[in-house]
Amino acid sequence: MGDIKILTEADLRGLVQLDLEAVDCIEQAFAALAGGDVVMPPILSMAIAPFNGEVDVKTAFVPGIDSFAIKVSPGFFDNPQLGLPSTSGLMVLFSARTGMLEALLLDNGYLTDVRTAAAGAVAARHLARADASKACILGAGCQARLQLKALCLVRPIRTATIWARDADKAQKVAAELSQELGIDVRAASDPGAAVCAADVIVTTTPATRPVLEAAWLRPGQHVTAMGSDQDHKNELDPACLLKADLYVPDRLSQTRGLGELRSAIASGLVAADREFAELGMIVAGRAQGRASDDEITIADLTGTGIQDTAIATLTGERAQAGGVGTAFSN
Repeated sequence: MGDIKILTEADLRGLVQLDLEAVDCIEQAFAALAGGDVVMPPILSMAIAPFNGEVDVKTAFVPGIDSFAIKVSPGFFDNPQLGLPSTSGLMVLFSARTGMLEALLLDNGYLTDVRTAAAGAVAARHLARADASKACILGAGCQARLQLKALCLVRPIRTATIWARDADKAQKVAAELSQELGIDVRAASDPGAAVCAADVIVTTTPATRPVLEAAWLRPGQHVTAMGSDQDHKNELDPACLLKADLYVPDRLSQTRGLGELRSAIASGLVAADREFAELGMIVAGRAQGRASDDEITIADLTGTGIQDTAIATLTGERAQAGGVGTAFSN
């Protein structure tokens, strides 16, 4: 039995960053998912309601990739009041040929943050207008920051607004991002006005009631909703899906039960068996993406196991090539 690599969060941050290589890695994963040979079981999800927590387990086997990952991702949303991060977790990397354990990636949710933001960039790359320059981020947490950074990698973003229920937090995040990205980022007090003025809108909250209303949307906009990854969450007014010219799920079977599509089905606005082309099909050229600059497009991202296998495998390969991590002999 070979050595097992143990990689700390510090190791992982040195190996993988949110950059175009990470975006391309996740884009290739979505394209592979469209091929039909990927084995990706439904998410194992467990709610821990007394502590406003949840735990998700995701995985996928991708033919042609030498390893597969199993990711355990807790989210406990009262943690900031305790001085702790809302998300944590780890990924476990196995050989796809033998099933032998290859590496423990003790990332505390870092790789999930990167791959989630990269997925937002993939959605914007294929669905937002090429000239989109104004962004609106609803939310002011870690993913809000990363989604704006990811957007700037694939679209010519020049200005952005940040809205959150906590106005002070939104102001702080806006100031930090303005300095880091070198663009004009401001806090918004009116989410409706902020959405109306934007070319790209990203919702990054754990909301259980809509934070984005259909009446705020206008022609030419793109919306990426990435917070509704549980069956009780809902960021978009369900009527948004009717107003959109193109709705794109990351995994249709998931969004029917977890994403914004779930809420639209529950509201009776969309038939439960209606078919939609997934993001991977658009990436792979098997389905039509944005057809004109006037269309309203929505990407519903619930997070997929193939993203975890893709980012974990990339990390493992880089760790092996660079001799990074601690080898543990079992």
